Amino acid sequence: MLCCWILSEISMNRFINGVVMEKIAFIGGDRGKRWVKWWESISGKGLKIQHHYYQYLGSKKIRKTWWRKFLLAWVVGWILVSMWIFWYMKSQAFEKRKEALTSMCDERARMLQDQFNVSMNHIQALSILIATFHHSKSPSAIDQATFARYTGRTTFERPLTSGVAYAVRVLHSEREYFERQQGWTIKRMDTIEQTSVQEEEDYASEKLEPSHVEEEYAPVIFAQDTIAHVISLDMLSGKEDRENVLRARASGKGVLTAPFRLIKSNRLGVILTFAIYKYELPSNATPKERIQATDGYLGGVFDIESLVEKLLHQLASKQTILVNVYDTTNASHPISMYGTNVTDGRMYRSSMLNFGDPFRKHEMYCRFKQKPPLPWLAITTSIGILVIALLVGHIFHATVKRIAKVEEDFRAMERLKKQAEVADVAKSQFLATVSHEIRTPMNGVLGMLQMLMDTELDITQQDYVRTAQASGKALVSLINEVLDQARIESGKLELVAVRFDLRAILDDVLSLFSGKSQKKGIEEQLAVYISDRVPEIVIGDPGRFRQIITNLMGNSIKFTEKGHIFMTVHLVEELKSFTEVEADSSCNDTLSGFRVADGRRSWMGFKTLSQEGPNGAQTFSSISSDHINLIVSVEDTGLGIPLEDQSRVFTPFMQVRPSISRTHGGTGIGLSISKYLVGFMKGEIGFVSEPHIGSTFTFTVVFANDNSNLSKYKNQKSHKLSESVCSEFQGMTALVVDPRSVRAKVTRYHLQRLDINSELVADLNEALSCFTNGKTGINMVLIEKEAWEKDPAQTDLFVSNLQSNSPKLFLLANSVVSTKTNASKCAATAPTVIMKPLRASMLAASLQRAMGIAHKGFYGNGRHSLQSLENLLLGKQILVVDDNKVNLKVAAGALKKYGAKVECAESGEKAISMLKPPHHFDACFMDIQMPEMDGFEATRRIREMERDLNNRIQQGEISTEAYGNISNWHVPILAMTADVIQATYEECVKYEMDGYVSKPFEGEQLYQEVARFLKEHNQ
Repeated sequence: MLCCWILSEISMNRFINGVVMEKIAFIGGDRGKRWVKWWESISGKGLKIQHHYYQYLGSKKIRKTWWRKFLLAWVVGWILVSMWIFWYMKSQAFEKRKEALTSMCDERARMLQDQFNVSMNHIQALSILIATFHHSKSPSAIDQATFARYTGRTTFERPLTSGVAYAVRVLHSEREYFERQQGWTIKRMDTIEQTSVQEEEDYASEKLEPSHVEEEYAPVIFAQDTIAHVISLDMLSGKEDRENVLRARASGKGVLTAPFRLIKSNRLGVILTFAIYKYELPSNATPKERIQATDGYLGGVFDIESLVEKLLHQLASKQTILVNVYDTTNASHPISMYGTNVTDGRMYRSSMLNFGDPFRKHEMYCRFKQKPPLPWLAITTSIGILVIALLVGHIFHATVKRIAKVEEDFRAMERLKKQAEVADVAKSQFLATVSHEIRTPMNGVLGMLQMLMDTELDITQQDYVRTAQASGKALVSLINEVLDQARIESGKLELVAVRFDLRAILDDVLSLFSGKSQKKGIEEQLAVYISDRVPEIVIGDPGRFRQIITNLMGNSIKFTEKGHIFMTVHLVEELKSFTEVEADSSCNDTLSGFRVADGRRSWMGFKTLSQEGPNGAQTFSSISSDHINLIVSVEDTGLGIPLEDQSRVFTPFMQVRPSISRTHGGTGIGLSISKYLVGFMKGEIGFVSEPHIGSTFTFTVVFANDNSNLSKYKNQKSHKLSESVCSEFQGMTALVVDPRSVRAKVTRYHLQRLDINSELVADLNEALSCFTNGKTGINMVLIEKEAWEKDPAQTDLFVSNLQSNSPKLFLLANSVVSTKTNASKCAATAPTVIMKPLRASMLAASLQRAMGIAHKGFYGNGRHSLQSLENLLLGKQILVVDDNKVNLKVAAGALKKYGAKVECAESGEKAISMLKPPHHFDACFMDIQMPEMDGFEATRRIREMERDLNNRIQQGEISTEAYGNISNWHVPILAMTADVIQATYEECVKYEMDGYVSKPFEGEQLYQEVARFLKEHNQ
């Protein structure tokens, strides 16, 4: 048993899976495969005692005497095995040599047969030519000279023939006229066969005897020059030729003669004969009909010895084989056509030859010229296996002990792996439960904030509430980051496609981080710039886009202690002129004056930007009729990323340094999620970072272009400033005093959003020149704090001159306290402080207060659309179904403020009873996830109930008067869900829901969906 196990180990690890066993299985064919199966069966039996042997050998219980006996048995056994392998491989080498001989012989037979068929086909075609131009023409279009010239020029098409001749059929009654016409007498052929074969120089056709009187003759009238000596010979007077001619005209096919010595040349050859008929015969014609229709006979002469020798010499090349060709029509007495009759008992191969005549059989015999060499492969392999076996026996004991240890370690790793998987599942379940429990109250918080937004608030209050709302949404997104990572790894993350205001998203992100930046003292230099060419409304996933921006801005805030954080958004095609708003890293003309990393290096490697146009010019494709390609950059002057850590920036749960998490916090998955989301949006992300200078992260995204109904959706966006607010400042001009051009252009960007024209100057001297030169039409002056505090004397001079021109003075600063000192010196004209970072809403509020503008439309959020919605929803009955009381309150409150009458149900069963016709509800909001009965099941039952009632009304079983004179009951049902994914939408359609709204609840989305169905109902 021990020896059996040893054989199994060695065979599996060194033999079956090794080169030797593969070679034996390949060479041995079926026998080799049977040997391998036998060896595997031995291995299988050995494996049964493997475990016991590990324990037995590992515990050192084997005595030395038993070990010596085992080694001796091992050596003797492998000597026998090596001897068997030598015998086996030798026999396989013999089989391989035999296969090589078979392949070469079959190849030569096939080539000889193919060449013969080519010649035979051409001879058959020549017979058709003679039938057409000799017998069908009167007079004949062919004579001996024409025939000889044509056949001589087409010899290459008959590679194995030595000549072609045509014999015409002549009856005895036609003989005299035929001989007189030809000018010669028909000669006999049998006299040549009866006498000794003539040598070529002694042969003379004039010496031949005339043919005896016969019923018919077949004299040769046309012949190729190489066999012109057969002209006038009667083919029917020769034994072989007569038999050949008679078979050919009776069968209608080409027939061959037995090998015989050719006239004059004394070479061994055969003749291929085709009969030529007067007219075309059917395929089933009888031999008698064929004989009567015969006109003549076309024969091709094959000089077997010379032609086959030439062909085989070309084919054989340097091969060392001998070839013999036999006519085996008579199997007991085969006729040798080529080669010597040598039988030395060596290996030979026989290949059949098919020359087209089924009556005659031919074969080709092949054998090697030399004896087989010594089987060196078998010798070296058997010796090598024996040496390997001896070495394996020497190291076997140590190997077994090592295997036992590895298996024990593997089992320990399996136990640890299972423990880790259980812990991972528990962690995922814990995170899912906790995140769900946190999202539930957050939905209420965000819903109440949305309801607060719809009350009468001034612009500052709106901004505070909007910031709180954005912070709540950011908290929800942070809670979802871990779940997002799980979705990313499982491939279940999906995007939505909705219309949104890109600038409003960035304003919200700016508001979200303004508090953090103020604490770190960089709020003044926190800015956003969006190119004028970027559309205001795009179609995409605003939540995921906001998530990317939030991650990048959050990292910049986290690692920046001084300087600035600057975000820009452009079309990709604007990359050529990027320096208009992005500073060069080699100068200090940046947002804060600090050096920055060269942002261009962050996107130079993007694949979508590496395409070249004509003449090698780089091309950028940004916008089309359907899609918009944007490039977003976030630039900071923070700590930067060390070069050795830049390769793992996008690795999940990896911080640049171990101390980063302790110092700055964070999970380390924000950038990895951002990279995936950017790729999901058909974009790319990259960065450039220099230690102690800063970092610039750049990414591209592709959004759909909202070409249709663009103005409609502009007005419906809650974050878009109303047109009435912009109209208040329309036509005004502002003078911006800022020594930094980049910062000044950011200020101009926000003024342009309010339809305010702006002029930029670098200092107060230039600003003063604008007024002293008599320039008019400037309604306001916005001065950067840096320019205001640079020269107090110049500031006083400017303020004193400003009083006569009376434009409104504003100071751009990050706090009111920082400007009190300078403002007190010119109390007569104290500037109004505008807080940074600049946002269009806050800028508009500050300008309105200072300039005495108080437009009522600015204090409400969408007041114009509110009135129309109140008219639409006033008095409408709406049912809200949700098991969560907070969600019920949010949804009900969002609808009641527009005049709707809302009733609530806390379960699906109650909703079914309340929506049983006849009922008074105009629409229903149905939560999907509810205990006992979810929203899908409740909707399914409601639809079944409505269909049953409608069918009964149509069939006249019940009257419509009992059901409010409504013949087709269908209440619009909208799903309320937190899963805004395609799968949820498909489920809603499957259960015949009319739409869905997402959680956290937003009042505007709720009333818009209801308004859509109520409009359709009214129409």
